[in-house]
Amino acid sequence: MKIFGRTIPFTGRRKALNSVTGSDRWMPLIREPFAGAWQRNAPPVDRTTVQSHPTVFACQTLIAGDIGKLGLRLIGLDPSGVWIETARGAYSPVLRKPNSFQTRQQFVETWVLSKLQHGNTLVLKQRDGRGVVVAMYVLDWNRVQPLVADDGSVFYRLATDRISGLPGEVIVPAREVIHDRWNTLYHPLIGISPVFAAGAPAMQGMSIAANATNFFQNGAMPGGILTIPGSIDQPSAERLKAEWSQRFTGPNAGKTAILSNGMKYEAFSVNAVDAQLIEQLKWTSEQIAAVYHVPGWLVQVGAAPTYNNIETMLTAYYSQCLQGLIEAIEALLDEGLGLGDSLGVEFDLDGLLRTDTLARMDALDKAKGKLTVNEMRFKLNQPPITGGNTVFLQEQDHGLEWLARRDALPLAPQAPPPPPPAPVADPQAEKRLDARLGELQERLVAVAQLDASATSGLELRIAELETKLEAAARPANPPPASIVMARTIRRRLMEYRQ
Repeated sequence: MKIFGRTIPFTGRRKALNSVTGSDRWMPLIREPFAGAWQRNAPPVDRTTVQSHPTVFACQTLIAGDIGKLGLRLIGLDPSGVWIETARGAYSPVLRKPNSFQTRQQFVETWVLSKLQHGNTLVLKQRDGRGVVVAMYVLDWNRVQPLVADDGSVFYRLATDRISGLPGEVIVPAREVIHDRWNTLYHPLIGISPVFAAGAPAMQGMSIAANATNFFQNGAMPGGILTIPGSIDQPSAERLKAEWSQRFTGPNAGKTAILSNGMKYEAFSVNAVDAQLIEQLKWTSEQIAAVYHVPGWLVQVGAAPTYNNIETMLTAYYSQCLQGLIEAIEALLDEGLGLGDSLGVEFDLDGLLRTDTLARMDALDKAKGKLTVNEMRFKLNQPPITGGNTVFLQEQDHGLEWLARRDALPLAPQAPPPPPPAPVADPQAEKRLDARLGELQERLVAVAQLDASATSGLELRIAELETKLEAAARPANPPPASIVMARTIRRRLMEYRQ
């Protein structure tokens, strides 16, 4: 088996392939717009008619356009555990240009529209000689048939699709395609489109619109009855009806009719309930918007929320409608391109959640201290500037690096307690000490004949008196005379001992 001139080998033995819609299928045998519709001969839901409903068309194109306008980028995991945008020669080109006839935006829109219309999107992968995916093609789901082998392996039968490089029918294994599906109510390989639930309201709305068209083509005048006195045969009645419809309906509605022979025209009346076409059409549109999870105000159904915060409204739209579709595409591209654990594909949501200029500038101003100047300029699509790769804070704050170094320093020792206050000198005590030194000086001569042991005792007492005098003296003043005298007596006593 060859695709794009490259052989796709089957592994293992040949397997018997069974369609998921075979005799053991999970999907119901009867598809009807409402329960009991086939017994009443009600018209089935026509997909083309449903998709021509204004609200269905608006929901599908809105969702596909909003996802398609988002940038698709390759991200990598850096050593610090943060996902940042990167580039790889094996993956970046196919994300930038998926195939030869579609841009990235057109490719994503086709992907999403196929999923919204059919509940399934099948993307065929084209590989080079290295086995790297170099192109991707969204196939027509009406030309695809999922197959399951006896051992549970999955294959797909692809019909001729020349724009996607399939000149004839081919069966490929699941590894060669990307199958995006949702609402798998009946089989895990078959998704269900929102048209399944929105079909009845859409058909009802289209019927109301068709009846209203006929009504207003008749000049907004209801039909009536022509009454004639006596009896009339059937051919004459048919002739009068045809002449009346030709002369006084359609473009001729409102013209004056001249009646004779007692002929009388009585118009039908339209009550207020039958005339509420706008309310009925609004109800069908609200049901369709609810099926697609689109806020009604985005498709001109109902009033917009009263709060004036576009970011809050768009966030609600993203979380309830777009997020599931976006996450599915990202995960399938990661797996389909074989990116591994350190690479991934991500949509840039800034284009969707972008607020007004004043709110954006206010948000960036509050980001000071968390983002660098160049990071904030990047969000405004401005080039970097010199010195803009540093996080700045106000003057009373400290830089993050300085705080980190400060926190790494050991704790400083506690300051010693202050010294006790100096004692206050007592003048009376100083006088008493002076008198005592005088007595000691007088006794100096008397003890000249004493032995060395007595002299040592006297010297000790003089030293004690000297210490008391120094403690009693004021620190800011020079030593008093008593201290000088005590030191002199001790020096003489030591000379005497020698």
